[in-house]
Amino acid sequence: METVLYGTHSMRRTKAAQIYRKTDNLRAVQVLLGHTKLESTVRYLGIEVDDALNMAEQIEL
Repeated sequence: METVLYGTHSMRRTKAAQIYRKTDNLRAVQVLLGHTKLESTVRYLGIEVDDALNMAEQIEL
């Protein structure tokens, strides 16, 4: 049997990144991950803060 090449945390990050790329909905990803601060989600996804905030401002809740 082969050694596991990835863990559950990397799968969680991958799923969140895919949702973000397909929807550009940073707020949805924030909610799904259970982050209280948008900045935490931005850091988690590894995106630029200015880009993330611009996208978030375009989404009306």
